Amino acid sequence: MRNPFKEEELDSEMTHSSWTPAELLKISSSYWLSSALHAGVGLDVFTPLEERPRRAEELAAELKLSERGLSMLLDALVALELVEKSAQTYRNSVFSKTYLCRNSPHYLGHIIRHHHHLMGSWFRLEEAVRSGKPVRNRLSHEGIEQERESFLMGMFNLGMQMAPKIATQLNLEGRTRLLDLGGGPGTYAIHFCQKYPQLQATIFDLETTRSFAEKTVAQFNLQDRIDFTAGDFQHSPIPGRYDVAWLSHVLHGEGRSGCLNMLAATFEALEPEGQVLIQEFILEDSRDQPLFPALFSLNMLLGTPEGQAYSDQEIREMLTHAGFVDIEPLIVDLPNSAGVISAKRP
Repeated sequence: MRNPFKEEELDSEMTHSSWTPAELLKISSSYWLSSALHAGVGLDVFTPLEERPRRAEELAAELKLSERGLSMLLDALVALELVEKSAQTYRNSVFSKTYLCRNSPHYLGHIIRHHHHLMGSWFRLEEAVRSGKPVRNRLSHEGIEQERESFLMGMFNLGMQMAPKIATQLNLEGRTRLLDLGGGPGTYAIHFCQKYPQLQATIFDLETTRSFAEKTVAQFNLQDRIDFTAGDFQHSPIPGRYDVAWLSHVLHGEGRSGCLNMLAATFEALEPEGQVLIQEFILEDSRDQPLFPALFSLNMLLGTPEGQAYSDQEIREMLTHAGFVDIEPLIVDLPNSAGVISAKRP
């Protein structure tokens, strides 16, 4: 059986040259799969199963859950091939051991929790389309903190999957000072510095991300090469001078004017001949393909006043407006139609 959460397979399965009623209803009910996964991660059923196999009643008592409810959830996870079952005893699959147990270095639970926090707004998509305004609400300080932790840790999860691959595909030889704009936990700055020993880096992001970024950098013993500067590029210039800037998935949170402000601030922070590298989910110029960036634009509608996914042409135009030259896509192998566009300050 295929892995139902593999990005490439999700993308191909959700696009059809010929629809049938069965396929339509399968897409309509696909949130059932998401909800089962989210519940398994939210209740952390996978981590204790890694310690040793357990019967449903034993695990329910340990986690203080309903035995009836947990039995049904575990059986659904068995059907998804994320859990295995033998003689009424449950154990993790090999895949779950790697990606769904908290003690695994490849744990993806935080980004899955972030997706869970987004579901409430997705259920209000009709409202957002009617108004053209975001509908994502935060109801309490505790909820804000939980969402922020899931988002930042989720970005760290994804970055740990992608950054090593990207670091080997980009050529930063000769570059010595990196700006990681909107870098959050600094995952890319960390892996770029590991790949290129001559590189020093600054993570530029909001003050709310400082403690998490500094903690992450310390885990990799890179405090002497990576620092953190708090600021908001929309309201103040970026301090320091750099010869390369990395903007990973930050343009899509802004409208065109916000993107132009960001690129203008980056331009001013770069030395002559400095390079900017932009990673985004990139639409075709028609804006109706590929699937993931088109859906991601809806996610930005739900959560931001003006954010959206951008096409290659739109990104090129904004870079040109900011004064950049030598604009070109880089050949990188990334999921979900993500790409990297390079440009230089004259």
